[in-house]
Amino acid sequence: MTSLTGVTRQSFDLGEFRLRNGALLPRTVLAYETYGRLALDGRNAVLVTHGYTSSAHAAGRYTAADAQPGWWDGAIGPGKVIDTDGYFVVCSNMLGSSYGSTGPASVDPRTGTPYGPNFPEIELADIVTAQRHLLQALGVKHLVAVAGVSYGGFQAFQWGIEFPDFMDGLCVVCSAPSGRGPAAVEETAAALARDPNWNGGRYYETGGIHRTLQAMRLATLRRYGYAEALASRYPDARARDTAMQALAADWATTFDGNSLLTLERAAARFDVLSQLAKIRAKLLYVLSTTDELFPPSLAPQVMAALASAGVDATYWELKSAHGHVASSSEPENWTPALKMLLESLMPTG
Repeated sequence: MTSLTGVTRQSFDLGEFRLRNGALLPRTVLAYETYGRLALDGRNAVLVTHGYTSSAHAAGRYTAADAQPGWWDGAIGPGKVIDTDGYFVVCSNMLGSSYGSTGPASVDPRTGTPYGPNFPEIELADIVTAQRHLLQALGVKHLVAVAGVSYGGFQAFQWGIEFPDFMDGLCVVCSAPSGRGPAAVEETAAALARDPNWNGGRYYETGGIHRTLQAMRLATLRRYGYAEALASRYPDARARDTAMQALAADWATTFDGNSLLTLERAAARFDVLSQLAKIRAKLLYVLSTTDELFPPSLAPQVMAALASAGVDATYWELKSAHGHVASSSEPENWTPALKMLLESLMPTG
């Protein structure tokens, strides 16, 4: 099975967008990608939601020469589990992120300068509501499923609670129904503040904070299990480390430090354990055996909470040495469960 080619980046302008806390974004843009075609009835769509520091490039390649396809390419495409010959797949860059959607590095139309640390606080509910506006503009009437990994799993849970009748299925991968709390925010804020160019988050004209971001990214890649995922491609440890250094350097040129804080603060406030009974969709919960961020020890508590809330939920343990990135690097170890979920959502008779 091959990757999609000729994938294009697109953007949607929502105009004014009122956040849950009452703050108004005078202009809000979402970057997104789509794969496949929307059915005439607008009911064959799957929304794919990305991780904390990732983008809307979930599948395929922009050109045939691209070395690296989208982050869930093993699951999305012609003949794959999320088969783009039948499904219309949408992946939207999160509100507050750094890959084309409105975020702290965007220019505030009211001042003509980047929002920076003045970007308003957002919630997971704001992120998914903005996505709902995008889907409506695309003509999507109903979702087959929302599927997301890590921070994308937060979004999937929020979708199920915020718009319970808008989808039939939810797939939550390497994630949980609550975030890590304020300690993670404090850790990130302290690391950024140590950069001599930080300037209270107003570093856009002071040389940037690329070295700090690169160091943070390298540490994250190691924690996520990238070294193990790259081992087959780079058997030599030194070559593998060089490849990871290059990945970190490239990311540091595109991601914004204030976006890290904006999204992490939203995640710290995310906790929907008490609202799981609102979910009406079938739910697949997937955890990786070696994930340090969302270890499989979470499964009993989460599955018990889902059962207590009356949610039709199934658990799948992704056996892998690749930690948090296993769903991307070894799709064959979990997509059979996603296939079963999607098949169970098909109309019968």
